Amino acid sequence: MNRNFSSLAACALLALSPLAWAGSYTVTVVDKEGKPVPDAVVVVMPATAGTSRAPLPTQLTITQEKMRFLPAVSLVSVGAKARFINNDPWEHHVRASAAGAMQFNAAAGEGFELRLDGKPEGKPAKTADASFDKAGAVLLGCHLHASMRGYVYVSDSPWAAMTNDAGVASFDGVPDGAAKVRVWQSEQLIDLPVQQVMMTPAPVKTSFQLTVVPRKRRV
Repeated sequence: MNRNFSSLAACALLALSPLAWAGSYTVTVVDKEGKPVPDAVVVVMPATAGTSRAPLPTQLTITQEKMRFLPAVSLVSVGAKARFINNDPWEHHVRASAAGAMQFNAAAGEGFELRLDGKPEGKPAKTADASFDKAGAVLLGCHLHASMRGYVYVSDSPWAAMTNDAGVASFDGVPDGAAKVRVWQSEQLIDLPVQQVMMTPAPVKTSFQLTVVPRKRRV
C-alpha cells in the first residue's frame, strides 16, 4: 500500500474519532458578591469516556509550616500518594477526614491519622506517607493546633482542575456530547447543584456562583 495513502487514511480515521472534535471548555467561579474565587475545584464528567490531556497528579507533597498546610488546597486522582513534611520545630498531627457535609456520611474508621515530630535544628524534617483512595473532598487538620486547615480533593474523573486567581478553570479535549459539571470550594458547605452541559467542537463557557464569600487566603 502506498505510504502516502496510508497516512491520509490514518488522518481521516482520526478526524472521525469523537475526541478529534473535542473542543475547549471554560468555567468561571464567583462568590456570593460576584468576585472571582481561586482554588475552587471544577470536575467535568463526560458521558463519553476518554483520556484527559492534563493528567491529575498521582504524587504530592504537603508541608506543615508556620502553622499551615502548604499548599492549602491540592487536587489529585484517586489512589494518589502523599508525603507530609513537618518543617515546624514543634510536633504536628495530620488528621484526614471527609470535608464539609460529607463528614456526616463517612463510615467509622475512614480517613487516617499521622504524627510528625518537630524538625530538629540543623537536621532533616520529619515525614510521613499516606494515600487517598476514595473520591471526594478531604479535610486535613491537626489535633494540637485547631486553626490548621488544609484540603485535598480526590477526583475520580480525569477532567478536573482548580480555578486560578481570576476564578477560571480551563479544559481542552473534553469529548463532545453531554457532560455533568461539579464545583467544590472548601467553604461552600452546601453542595452547588451539578450542571448539565453539552460539549461541542466550538468553545463552551459556563459559570457557577457560590452562596458564600470565602475568607482570603493567608499569605
